[in-house]
Amino acid sequence: MKVVILAGGMGTRLSEETNLRPKPMVEIGGHPILWHIMKIYSSYGFNEFIICLGYKGQMIKEYFANYFLYSSDVTIDLKENKLEIHNSISEPWKVTLVDTGLATQTGARIKKIEKYIHNDRFLLTYGDGLCDIEIDKLIAHHDKTGKIATLTAVQPEGRFGVLDIASDSVINKFQEKPNGDGNWINGGFFVFEKSFFNYLSLDEHLVLEKDPLEKLVAQKELATFKHHGFWKCMDTARDKEQLEQVWGKGNAPWIKNPRKKFEAPLWS
Repeated sequence: MKVVILAGGMGTRLSEETNLRPKPMVEIGGHPILWHIMKIYSSYGFNEFIICLGYKGQMIKEYFANYFLYSSDVTIDLKENKLEIHNSISEPWKVTLVDTGLATQTGARIKKIEKYIHNDRFLLTYGDGLCDIEIDKLIAHHDKTGKIATLTAVQPEGRFGVLDIASDSVINKFQEKPNGDGNWINGGFFVFEKSFFNYLSLDEHLVLEKDPLEKLVAQKELATFKHHGFWKCMDTARDKEQLEQVWGKGNAPWIKNPRKKFEAPLWS
């Protein structure tokens, strides 16, 4: 089963970083967030990726094309024009990089990679969210429902403090940024049957979250997998800073085995 990652958006709300690089290449702990996402899937045995490129997509191509250089010691013989690789740290990944257009919306980007999907189903996520989701349980839940698609639902942390005010205007309780307000949102980790491509088109304005998913809802073909654990989307500089703080503590929840040292090329 292949993993499709949407990595073509311009990331305008993170312009401090995305003026220079595509959002999936913004670093958390010295590694692109794209690398972190791929590590999540790889820890469950999913190592074939299709990455939908757009804005500054050439930087993502260069990253993977030179991955062995970033992750290895090398000896370069300039006189003989030879390169010797030492202590290479590799990944069991097969990565297909597809230019899906600069201004193409998410639904059309997925349609453009249809020819690379050969199995009956595929996994999909966005290139800016980290989660400690158990991919095997997500797939098992999808199997059980028998639907065309399964969407992971999450409850994000609250943005503001909550006041419990008594009838006499006295505050009974103050809670700083509680864990969500009871509402569920799209967490961005999907399972799709291949028949989902029938709901898509090459119209560059087609947004995944609009017409395609709305049609599935109307036909009762969209299931949800409720995830109660860690989830964080990197939309703003503040989100990036928070993810950096989590990573810096050494026990990032999206890493399946936090005791294992994750090696990877540093990218700047």
